[in-house]
Amino acid sequence: MADEQSLGLRERKKLDTRRALSDAALELMLERGLENIVREDIAARAGVSVRTYNNYFSSKFEALAYRQIERGLRAADLLRERPAEEPLWTAITEAVIAPYDADGASWGPPTPAILAEVRKLVTAPEMYAAFMRGTGDEFTAAVAARTGTAPTDLYPKLVAAAVNAAFIAATDVYVHADPPQIVTTILRRALTEVSRGLPDPRV
Repeated sequence: MADEQSLGLRERKKLDTRRALSDAALELMLERGLENIVREDIAARAGVSVRTYNNYFSSKFEALAYRQIERGLRAADLLRERPAEEPLWTAITEAVIAPYDADGASWGPPTPAILAEVRKLVTAPEMYAAFMRGTGDEFTAAVAARTGTAPTDLYPKLVAAAVNAAFIAATDVYVHADPPQIVTTILRRALTEVSRGLPDPRV
C-alpha cells in the first residue's frame, strides 16, 4: 500500500472516495441490515453517483471488505517498518494489531446488535472472496523481505497462511462471543498461540 504522504492529489482523492464508499456501506449495514443495502443507497450516502460507485466496486461486499483489506495492506507495510532486531512473531503481531488500534477497534466491545450484523457479514462467502482478492500476496512479500527469503519460497507462504488462519479463527470467536469481546484482544491471543507453536492446552 503506497505511503499516503507520497500520493498526488488525484490519487489521494481516489483513496478518499474509496474510503467514503466503504464507510457508507458499513454505516448502512449497521443501520438497515446486510440484506437491505444496495449500491444506489451506498452511493447516495457517500454523495457520489452510482457510476462513480461502479468505478470502485463491483459489489456491496467489495465495498464492505475494503476497510479490512486496507488494514491488511497497512499491516504488510508496517511489518516492513518494524525494527530489524525484533523477533519475527512480535513484529507480525504488532503490525497486524496496529491498524485496528488506529481505527479505534480496541476501544471496547461491540453492542450485541452490531455484532449480529458483523456476524452475517464475515460469514458470507462473498466477503471472504472479496478480502482475498484485495490483499493478494502483500503479506507474504512482507514476510519474505523481513526474513531474507523469496516470496515464492515455502517459508513466507506458510507464515502468511498461519497469520490468515489466526485471523479467521479469531474473527469466528469474535462474532460468536457472548458477551461480546474486543476484537484485538482475541486476535492478539490467536497470534500469540500460533507463535508458540500451538502447544497442547491440556499440558
